[in-house]
Amino acid sequence: MKYVYHFEEGSKEMKNLLGNKGAQLSEMTKIGIPVPPGFIISTRACVEYLSSKKINDEIVQQVKEAMKKLEESTRKKFGSENNPLLISVRSGAPISMPGMMDTILNLGLTDEIVENLAKTTNEWFAYDTYRRFIQMFGSIVNGIDENKFEKIIEEEKKRENVKKDQQLSVNALKRIIMHYKEIVDVPPPEKQLFMAIEAVFKSWNNERAINYRRLNNLPNDLGTGVVIQAMVFGNLGNDSCTGIVFTRNPANGKNNLYGEFLLNAQGEDIVSGKRTPLSIEKMKDIMPEIYDELNKVAKNLEKHYKDMQDIEFTVEKKKLYILQTRTAKRTGMAAVNVAVDMVKEGIIKKEEAVLKITPNQIEQLLHNQIDPLAKKKEKAIAKGLAASPGAAFGAVVFTADDTKAYENTILVRPETSPEDIEGIHVAQGILTSRGGLTSHAAVVARGIGKPCVVGCSEIFIDEEKKQFVVGDRVVREGDVITIDGTTGEIYIGILPVVKAEFTGNFSELMNWAKEFKKLEVRANADNPEDAKISQDFGAEGIGLCRTEHMFFKEERIRAIREMILADSKEERKKALSKIEPYQKEDFKEIFRVMNGLPVTIRLLDPPLHEFLPKEEKEIKELASFLGVDESSVREKIENISEFNPMLGFRGCRLGVKYPEINEMQARAIFKAMIESKKEGIKAIPEIEVPLVGDVKELVMIKKIIEKAAEELNVKRDEYKIGTMIEVPRAALTSDEIAREADFFSFGTNDLTQLTCGFSRDDAGKFLPLYVEKGIYEKDPFQSIDKKGVGTIMKICVEKARNVKQNIEIGICGEHGGDPDSIEFCHKIGLNSISCSPYRVPVAIISAAQASLRHN
Repeated sequence: MKYVYHFEEGSKEMKNLLGNKGAQLSEMTKIGIPVPPGFIISTRACVEYLSSKKINDEIVQQVKEAMKKLEESTRKKFGSENNPLLISVRSGAPISMPGMMDTILNLGLTDEIVENLAKTTNEWFAYDTYRRFIQMFGSIVNGIDENKFEKIIEEEKKRENVKKDQQLSVNALKRIIMHYKEIVDVPPPEKQLFMAIEAVFKSWNNERAINYRRLNNLPNDLGTGVVIQAMVFGNLGNDSCTGIVFTRNPANGKNNLYGEFLLNAQGEDIVSGKRTPLSIEKMKDIMPEIYDELNKVAKNLEKHYKDMQDIEFTVEKKKLYILQTRTAKRTGMAAVNVAVDMVKEGIIKKEEAVLKITPNQIEQLLHNQIDPLAKKKEKAIAKGLAASPGAAFGAVVFTADDTKAYENTILVRPETSPEDIEGIHVAQGILTSRGGLTSHAAVVARGIGKPCVVGCSEIFIDEEKKQFVVGDRVVREGDVITIDGTTGEIYIGILPVVKAEFTGNFSELMNWAKEFKKLEVRANADNPEDAKISQDFGAEGIGLCRTEHMFFKEERIRAIREMILADSKEERKKALSKIEPYQKEDFKEIFRVMNGLPVTIRLLDPPLHEFLPKEEKEIKELASFLGVDESSVREKIENISEFNPMLGFRGCRLGVKYPEINEMQARAIFKAMIESKKEGIKAIPEIEVPLVGDVKELVMIKKIIEKAAEELNVKRDEYKIGTMIEVPRAALTSDEIAREADFFSFGTNDLTQLTCGFSRDDAGKFLPLYVEKGIYEKDPFQSIDKKGVGTIMKICVEKARNVKQNIEIGICGEHGGDPDSIEFCHKIGLNSISCSPYRVPVAIISAAQASLRHN
C-alpha cells in the first residue's frame, strides 16, 4: 500500500488523503509557486498507527526512500556533517486545525553537525537553530515542560542583560544548549525523524485537538498527514525573514496585502507572539523586490483557489519560499465584502459567493458595537491591535480555566496558546499584551467571531497576583472591563452597545441568496417590534405568532386568571370579553407591520397553570380582585396543577373543553383583519391549531374558527386554517389531517420531546454527555435528529402530499434557524422555515446554500 507521496504526486483534491497542508503544498508545486521540496505521509498511515500504536515496516521503508529523493533534489544529505539536510516535520489534517497539533522544525542537527554548520554558515544562526530544535524536540517529542526551557533562556538573558532572544551572544546560546542537553537526549538524525513522525501522529489525539474538533463539530477519525519538507531559514541574517500574509484584510475584506513579518527569525517566533512583528507594509521599504514578488504570488494563489488565502512564507538570503497556503479565516464583515468584491472582480460567480459564506460569519455581523456616544464620554485606559470586531464586556480572568468562574468573562493573557482554546470559546472576549494580528489569539478569535484585542503593550500582566497594571490603575481578577475589537480600545466597566446595521455588500449578498433559495423564510414574532426587526432582516412573513405571550402584561394577566378560575362558561366568557380587545389590537399592530405578508397565529397553547400565581403575595392580590377567599384560590390552583403538564391539558385540548377560548381568539383575529382592511392594510392571517393528535380535534376547532368568520362576514379564502405537527401520532396520520388543513407547521421542539422521550427542561442534565459519547451526533433540540425525528417528518410529508399535493408545510421550532436542519428541510421538500428575528439572515443564506447544493 502506498503511504508516502512526493509533492509532485499530489493535488488540492487529495486533502482527505494528504491533509490540507500537504495537498496545498502539492498544488502549489504543480502550478510553479516557489515551495521547498518535500513529501507527505498520508492520513491513512496515521489512522493505522493510532490503531496499532506502531509505525509499520512498509511506512518506514517508504519514508527512507522518499528521504533519498529529497536529498537528491536539495543536493544535501540528511545526517551529514559537511552538507546537512535539515527538515521540518509538520502536522496537516484534512480540515485545517491551526495550532492544535504538533510541528518540529530544524530536525537533523547533532553536536557534530552544528559545529560544522557554524563554520560553513553563520555561527549565531547555527547555534540558535540547534537551540530551537532541542527545545521543540524536547517539549513535543519527549513531553518536557516548556517552562523549563524558557527558564534557562530567561536566566541567560539576565546574565547578558538583554531583553530579546536574538540579542543573546553565541556563547550564551552554547550555554543554553549545554543546559538543554542536561534534560534532553538528542538522538541520531534518523531516530529523530521517526520519533518526530510518531509524535505528530499522536498529536491527533492530544487534548487541545480533541477539544477543537468537539467545538467545531469535526470528525475524530480522519487522522493527520505528516509533511516532511526541506528547511529554509529566515534566521540567517537581516536579508532573511519569516512572515504570514493574507491576500486581503481578514478583519474588513479590503483588497490589499495584510500581514506581518520578522527579520532574522523563524516561523515559531511570529506565531507564538513572543516578538512583536513588523507590518507587511514595512517590507516595501526594507525588501521592495521581495514585497513585489510576494504580492504577485498572493494574487496568483487567490485567483487559482478562487478565495482569500492565508500564506506562510520565509525569505532565505533574499529568496522567497511559500511554506503553506490555506483558505483564510476571516470575520463576518470580511467574508461578505470579499465574496461580493470577488464577484465584481470576475473571480467567482454569484452562486459561488453565496456558498462561500458560512452561517457563523453572518451571525458575527450581528455582534454588538460600543455606543459612539458612550465612547465620547468614556476614556479608554489602553489601546492594542484590533484583531476581531465587536464589543464585549466581562469580569477579567487570567487563565482559561477561570473563564467559567463568572457569567461573562474577558480572558486576559500575555499571549494565548492552543491550550487556551476552551477558555477562548467560553469567554466573551480576549485581550493579550503581546502578539500581532496573526498571533494565535487573533486567528482563533476571528474564526469563532469573538471580539479580540492583541498586542496591548500598555498593560502589564502579573499572572501570579492575577492582575494587570495600566498607568497607575490596577485591574484585578473579577473587575469588569469592556473591549472594542473593532478599534482595539479597552475601557473600565460596562459600556452600552448598539446593534450593527446592514447595508452595501451585505444587502447585495442577501439579495443574491434570495434569488437562489427555494424555502420561504419567515420569523417567529409575538409583537410588532420583533415583526419589524424580522422584516428588516428580510423575513417573508411570520411563521409563528404565539398568542399566549400577549397575556402576561399586567392589565391582561388578571383577566386570564379570572377566566382560568371561573366556575361556569358564562364567567369564562365574561373574563374573555375583557381580553378580546387587547388581542385584537395586538393583531392589528402586527398586521400593520407585516402589511401584505402572511402571519401564522397559533391559538392558545400552554398549560393553564403557567398563568396562575405562585407567590403568596400574588395569590392574596388575586383573591382580593376576585372577591373570594384565599383558600378557594389555592384549592383551584392545586386542582389545575398537573404531574406532567407538557403532556397534559394544553394546546387544542383547551379548545375542545373550553371552546369559548378559541372563539374569542378567532373573533379578535378577524376583527383585527377587518379594521386593518379599512385602514388600507392587507392582513393575511393563517390560524394554527396546536398539539393536534387526531383529525377530529382539528375538525372541532376548525368549526369554531369558521363560525366566527361567518358571523363577521369574513370569506373562507381570506384566511387559512392549519395545524402544528408536534405529536408523533399526528405525523403518522397526516393523510387524514391534511384533508382538513390548509397547511402544516412542524413544531420540532415538542416533536423532538415526544419522539425521543426527552423533557426539554431536564434533558440538559445528560444530553451533553450523550453527544460526547456519540449516542447522538448533536443535541436534538439544537439540530434535527434526522434518524428519528427526521424520519417521522419525512413520513408526515409523504403521507400528507399523497392526499393533498399542494399542501404547504413548514417548520417553526428553534430548528428553523439551524443551518443543518434547514438543509434537511429543503431536502424533504418543505415550503418554509421560521426562526427568531435575529436568525433570519442566517436562515436565508442557509436556505440558498441548500438550494445550490441539492438542485
